[in-house]
Amino acid sequence: MVEFLTDPIVVTVLLTIAGVGVVLELFSPKFGIAGFIGLFALVVFFYGHFQAGLAGFGTLTLFIAGVLLLFFELFLPGAVAGTLGAAALILSFFLAGENPLQMGVSILIAIIISIVVFFLMIRVLGKKLVLFNKMVLFDIAKKEDGYVSNINRTDLLGMEGTTITILRPAGTVIIDNERIDVVSEGDFIEQHARVKVIKVEGARIVVRRVN
Repeated sequence: MVEFLTDPIVVTVLLTIAGVGVVLELFSPKFGIAGFIGLFALVVFFYGHFQAGLAGFGTLTLFIAGVLLLFFELFLPGAVAGTLGAAALILSFFLAGENPLQMGVSILIAIIISIVVFFLMIRVLGKKLVLFNKMVLFDIAKKEDGYVSNINRTDLLGMEGTTITILRPAGTVIIDNERIDVVSEGDFIEQHARVKVIKVEGARIVVRRVN
């Protein structure tokens, strides 16, 4: 049994099953059959190499550390944890293998097949990444739903007021007993000058001197 489980073809099949299981779990709302099958394939892989004396507790520890780092990558900023986790996983496979070249070929085949399955799920079957949909906010704050980034003071259009600070070109005016932050059209306007609101662009209120 140990000789069978460490055969290069069987190793390739086990790693491929594990990779495809991980890919399918990305499209599943919860940990399901595909995840269990992939996890079981990894357990069988390490069991065979452990019994053959090719993998030790250090290799298993490295593998578990890689899985934990990939898990933490989902919650940590940047890609440091994910990169280290992937490197730890691949290194644990190489350490468990008897022939690095054969193990490299097996890992490459498993990765290629997993990538193909990933694109088939998206392009052909039209599946969506449920796992990441739970972590990323896709709701859009629309103006039609009452969401605004700032108050649009279109009610001030055409109204006149007096500058209480110098406009260079930004400053403050008082309109109908209300202090309003405004900007001039670009020219300098002195204090206590009469101005008129000529444009409102969101929170940007543009005024012009009144002669």
